[in-house]
Amino acid sequence: MGSGANPPALCILGRRPLLCNLDEAVIKALCVNLIYGPPGAEEPCSVSRPFYRDGWTEQRAVLDPDNTGFIAVENFTSLVEHHELQLDPSKLDMLLALVQSNEEGQVCYQELIELMSSKRSSSFRRAIANGRRTLQREILLDETGLGLYKRFVRYVAYEILPCETDRRWYFHQNRLCPPPVFIAVVTIVQIIVFMCYGIMLNKWVLQTYQPDFMKSPLVYHPGHRAQVWRFFSYMFMHVGLEQLGFNALLQLMIGVPLEMVHGILRISLLYMAGVLAGSLTVSITDMRAPVVGGSGGVYALCSAHLANVVMNWAGMRCPYKLLRMILALVCMSSEVGRAVWLRFSPPLPSSGPQPSFMAHLSGAVVGISMGLLILRSYEESLQKQCSWWVIVFSFITFLLFAIFWNIFAYELLGVQIPPPP
Repeated sequence: MGSGANPPALCILGRRPLLCNLDEAVIKALCVNLIYGPPGAEEPCSVSRPFYRDGWTEQRAVLDPDNTGFIAVENFTSLVEHHELQLDPSKLDMLLALVQSNEEGQVCYQELIELMSSKRSSSFRRAIANGRRTLQREILLDETGLGLYKRFVRYVAYEILPCETDRRWYFHQNRLCPPPVFIAVVTIVQIIVFMCYGIMLNKWVLQTYQPDFMKSPLVYHPGHRAQVWRFFSYMFMHVGLEQLGFNALLQLMIGVPLEMVHGILRISLLYMAGVLAGSLTVSITDMRAPVVGGSGGVYALCSAHLANVVMNWAGMRCPYKLLRMILALVCMSSEVGRAVWLRFSPPLPSSGPQPSFMAHLSGAVVGISMGLLILRSYEESLQKQCSWWVIVFSFITFLLFAIFWNIFAYELLGVQIPPPP
């Protein structure tokens, strides 16, 4: 293109402006196809290559002969029919419907690419293609007369989703059924288990120093690693009231909104993947230590959410996001520091190693990898994304390695495991 200032974005003219603020790259691609013809064409279009090299002014003369700054509907339709990314009529209809759902009659470049690459889920595409005009043009923050629940739904939309179109879609399609029960049920069970052991041991902090606590069939202990359920059930046990309170607070504040938006299946998968990765990582890197607490799952949710906020910083509309980001990182770092201190410098004499902190770190890794992809794929099919299968393959490889490690490595390395209680 010419070396001068960037030209104004082009639009479609119809009964209302339909497409504007396209990324310069897609406008260049459309211009190349208009001037040179579609890929594989034997003859170039009527405009010669030197004309293309003369700069943007001459190209605008072809795209916008009246110098209005707009492209007429028929011209755009002709362009997309011969564009190298073939846009079929159904997708064009979806594009127009999607534009009409935008408060400014605009579609950003990324939305156009997602539409043409069919990344959206079938339910989303079908609703747009069928012309459901349930998405209002007003920004959600401007809506008045909302009840308490709908205000909470709007709050969740702005907390979790970075795109205004997605926020409106979620707000108007949200239903009470199915409710976000997974995180709530897990938290309730954790509280009940903690209360039972607190009453039985008459101890509410540093419960791991009590031998009867470590005898629980829920605690992961390397001497009991043949009992497979312990790789999951340890998430219901906690060191003390401080760890339970921290995990429960984060689960409810972050996990429930995530489950409301992304559904019980995806969030439960992310949480349980963090829990399993936590116990397996401890069995590999800290082979003599037990594990308690749901920190693996909690850190998977938190790290995924924080990474999603950072990756979509400009689009996120949650208030005080920088301050909240700093507070969250400080709290999570403090919890890891507390776990490290208890592991290596226990304040009380104990009969064996204290619970490991590696579950926190492995949960964060799961959140940044698997979790970030899940949160960035709202109403999109994960199965159709190559990156999803790369992550699944990597997790399965780690799982198989950990299984073989637990079967053979302890004996081969001669690890002295503390006697199980």
